[in-house]
Amino acid sequence: MTSDVMAAELADTDAVARPRKPKTTAVDAELVGQLVAQARASGLQLTGEGGLLGQLTKLVVESAVDGEITDHLGYDHGDPAGRGTPNPRNGTRSKTIVTDVGPVEIDVPRDRDASFEPQIVRKRQRRLNGVENMVLSLSAKGLTHGEISAHLREVYGAEVSKQTISVITDKVMDGMAEWQNRPLDSVYPVIFLDAIHVKIRDGKVANRPIYVALAVMVEGGREILGLWAGDGGEGAKFWLQILTELRNRGVEDVCMLVCDGLKGLPEAIGQTWPAAVVQTCIVYLLRASFSYVGRQDWAAIAKALKPVYTAPTEAAALERFYEFAEAWGVKYPAIVRLWENSWAEFTPFLAFDTEIRRVVCSTNAIESVNARIRRAVRARGHFPNEQAALKCVYLAVMALDPTGDGQKRWITRWKAALNAFDITFEGRLTAGRN
Repeated sequence: MTSDVMAAELADTDAVARPRKPKTTAVDAELVGQLVAQARASGLQLTGEGGLLGQLTKLVVESAVDGEITDHLGYDHGDPAGRGTPNPRNGTRSKTIVTDVGPVEIDVPRDRDASFEPQIVRKRQRRLNGVENMVLSLSAKGLTHGEISAHLREVYGAEVSKQTISVITDKVMDGMAEWQNRPLDSVYPVIFLDAIHVKIRDGKVANRPIYVALAVMVEGGREILGLWAGDGGEGAKFWLQILTELRNRGVEDVCMLVCDGLKGLPEAIGQTWPAAVVQTCIVYLLRASFSYVGRQDWAAIAKALKPVYTAPTEAAALERFYEFAEAWGVKYPAIVRLWENSWAEFTPFLAFDTEIRRVVCSTNAIESVNARIRRAVRARGHFPNEQAALKCVYLAVMALDPTGDGQKRWITRWKAALNAFDITFEGRLTAGRN
C-alpha cells in the first residue's frame, strides 16, 4: 500500500462522522486526521525524505530537546528571567539523525558554557534508539553489515553505512563482557554443554568451536551461562578453566552436567563439582547415530534405538541394545561402536525418576538454542576473526524468547521434576536456594 493511499484512507476515515469509543491515548486523533488530510491536499508524502512523518519527528524531537534545556537552565525560551544570567541560551546547531522514517535534520539548542547534555539525542549521537535496535535485531538473524545497510535504505530510506552498523554492533561487546561475568545461582539441577562450529578466516578458513552452557534453573527456567571460543585442541586444562570461571561466578553445586563426550571434560567436572553426575547427551548420541544412516533407514533406526534410551533399567537397556546390534550391527557397525564407547556416560540417568529423564532427554531447550545460533551462523558464512563470531552468537542468544513465553512454559511444567531432583539428590537444590 502506497503512502498516498494510506494518507487518503486515514483522511477519509476522519471525515466520516461515526460513533467512536473513547481512546486512552495522549495523542489527539482529530488533530492527526487534520494533519494527514492537509498533507494529502498539498501532495506531501507520508514517508520518505521531507515526508509528513519526518517533519513530525523533527517537531517532536526538537520540542523534547528544548524542554530538556529549559529544565537545565531553569527558564523557557524568550523568558525575561534568562536575561543577564551567567549561562544563557546560545542559539542552535544543526545535525542530521537517522530515524525509523529516514534521515531527519534537527536544530539542537546550546547554552553559553556548553554544560547542556541532551538526553533524547546525545552529543555525537546520530541515530535514534529505534534504528540501533533494528540493526541489532537484523544482525542477530545473521544479516551481514552490507545486507543490513541495503535493507534500511530500501525499506526506510535511511542511509546507514556499513561502518556505522559495525560501530553499533561493536557496542554489544561491552554488554557481552558484563553478561559473561555476571553472578550466577549457587546451584543448578542440570547444565548442558554443547558446541557450535563456525568458520573463521584467520589466515585460512578453519572450523572453530564456540561452546554454549545452558542451565536449568531451580525455578524451572533456562539460562545461558556463557560462551567460550575454543581452537579444537581442548583438554582437561581448558575445561577446568571454564568450570572454575563458573564456580568463581557463584556456582557451588551442579547435580548433573550433560555433554557430548568432550575430551577432558569429565575429569575437570570431578575436580570442580565432585558430586556432579556426568551424563552423555542423548540428543548428541542420536544425532551422531543418524549421521551414519541412509535416509531410507531413519525411521527404522529411530524405532530400534528408542527402547534403548527409554528402558526402565540399565539391564533392560543393555538387552535392547544387544537386540539393536544384532539387527543393525552388520549394516551400521559405526553406530554400535558409538554407543559402546559412550555406554558408561550414557547409563547414569537410567537410574533416575522419569521426571528427571524427561529434563535430561528433552531436545527442546538445547536444540532450539542451537537451531537459532546455527541459522545466524549459516547466514554469515564465515567470520574474519574470533570476536566477530562470538558477537554473532551472542546477538543470537540475546534474541532468544523475546516475549518470555518459553520460560513461562518451562516453569509451569517444572514442579514434578523439582520434587524428583530434590529427592534424588538429597536436598541439594533446597540447600542451594537457602
